[in-house]
Amino acid sequence: MNIAYILTGGNLGNRLINMERAQKYLEEDVGKIARSSKIYETAAWGNSEQPDFYNQVHIVKTNLSAQEVMQSVLLIEEKMGRVRTFKNAARIIDIDILFFNNDIINSINLVVPHPEIANRRFVLEPLNELSPQFMHPVLHKTIKELLSTCKDMLKVTPVKN
Repeated sequence: MNIAYILTGGNLGNRLINMERAQKYLEEDVGKIARSSKIYETAAWGNSEQPDFYNQVHIVKTNLSAQEVMQSVLLIEEKMGRVRTFKNAARIIDIDILFFNNDIINSINLVVPHPEIANRRFVLEPLNELSPQFMHPVLHKTIKELLSTCKDMLKVTPVKN
């Protein structure tokens, strides 16, 4: 059994319904969700001229490999109507694998841990809610430590349990 930390987020359409649909698809296509963070709202990161995002982290128990999880989340994004235009564009849903066990993966289509975790408060806040003592396998710091030194000052506000 593998443990994947998966971030869902989006800022188009009915954000709450889209987050609920993404969670349902993760359960159907990836594995059993053991725990989920609250849903958090934050301003768009990297391209502020767009609606605010909702984000949530899920801890998923899966029998799939990391590559299979990646394929599944891409299919979920497609099923939900995600259209890729340009980096940091508004989107109906975005699904990222943050961690996969304690694995370090550097392939053409998958990098785990996600390389921007330490730089994004909207990722660290929900991660810290779920697993503050989880040790980043590359940076060798806990999520709590990474959050305490994160330079991203965008406000991250809980909106729903």
